[in-house]
Amino acid sequence: MFACDKCEKKFEFRSHLSRHQISVHKSRKDFACDHCEKKFLNKSSLLTHQKLVHKNREDFTCKKCERKFENKSTLLKHKKIFHEVFKEYLCERCAKRFGNKHSLLFHINTVHASRQNFACDKCEEKFVKKSRMLFHLKKVHKIRKDFACDKCEEKFEKKLTLLQHKKIFHEVFKNYLCEICAQRFDTNNSLLKHIKTLHEDCKDFACDKCEKQFVKKSNLFIHQRIVHEGHKDYACNICEKKFGQKQYLLDHQKTVHEGRKDFACDKCEKKFGLKSNLLTHRRMVHDGCKDYPCDKCEKKFGQRWIMIQHQKTVHEGRKDFVCDKCRKEFGFKSTLLVHKKTVHEGRKDYKCDKCEKKFSQSGGLFSHQKIVHEGRRDFACDNCEQTFGQRSNLIKHQKKCS
Repeated sequence: MFACDKCEKKFEFRSHLSRHQISVHKSRKDFACDHCEKKFLNKSSLLTHQKLVHKNREDFTCKKCERKFENKSTLLKHKKIFHEVFKEYLCERCAKRFGNKHSLLFHINTVHASRQNFACDKCEEKFVKKSRMLFHLKKVHKIRKDFACDKCEEKFEKKLTLLQHKKIFHEVFKNYLCEICAQRFDTNNSLLKHIKTLHEDCKDFACDKCEKQFVKKSNLFIHQRIVHEGHKDYACNICEKKFGQKQYLLDHQKTVHEGRKDFACDKCEKKFGLKSNLLTHRRMVHDGCKDYPCDKCEKKFGQRWIMIQHQKTVHEGRKDFVCDKCRKEFGFKSTLLVHKKTVHEGRKDYKCDKCEKKFSQSGGLFSHQKIVHEGRRDFACDNCEQTFGQRSNLIKHQKKCS
């Protein structure tokens, strides 16, 4: 029997209930099927219809994280929120948006450079270049623009106008949502840090291959797809290295090929390409935070996954990563990748900008620059006060010195 939720009258058939609700209670059919446009009084009826009638229709599965959805609109909404690269750089002349500043500048130079798009708002004279228009304002109309935007170098007469410009064109969109407390963040790294500090106990989804834990099931799928199944769809056009996510590719290009290290440690001046690496460095090196002790040897680690890898390789003697070229075995995947890159491919992607010496790892480049070009010897022996550029050399010395 089908009962009416308005008056509790019962009907033998659902169709009779629907007819009753429409005629007596003036109920509307607001739930439309996106396959055949048939309408229903409630969502449950719509879902039952789709399950029975359209069960052989298209499978709405996200190709990025393999999460499944009931319909196309829900899938598109999911992709827009979690996987779409937001185009935050707006061309002020044609309103076209770009994913990075370089693409925007290239667009302006190729599309708009030949047109006189810079008009003086005092006399309407037009100029090809903005710099000429600004010079004209200063020279002819005695107007100075002393407030420059630190993002795009555009200049303004008043500070208020500059602030409005920054708010409209450069304000960071907080597109990363914490599904536990609904707080939003401007970067994925900020979101992950928030989850790690506040919701560490909420990681209910564990990888059955490496025991890494995740707050969201979708993140577990992404991790397994990239790390364990080897899906890397984003290739660098400079060195052809592949990445599982577009953000990793952009970070790689910024740090490796552009050589940018925008995040400096205020304790030791060591520089990092990513803010997350700086925060990890501060926490482990300067704050001494090692919250994950090994229950077999009491050695402590700053990150849980490093402790798990330590137990696998040191105490269980496991070497799960085998080189397909020479069959050499490794305990860590990162060590295997470095081995393949240096031994079998002969690659040295990290170049010193002072002497052009090349290195296979960023750590080697940093140590070289610190010791050779900066003359730093940060590791001192407690017994004889002799200093060393590398910790490994200090340890070797201490074995003899003591």
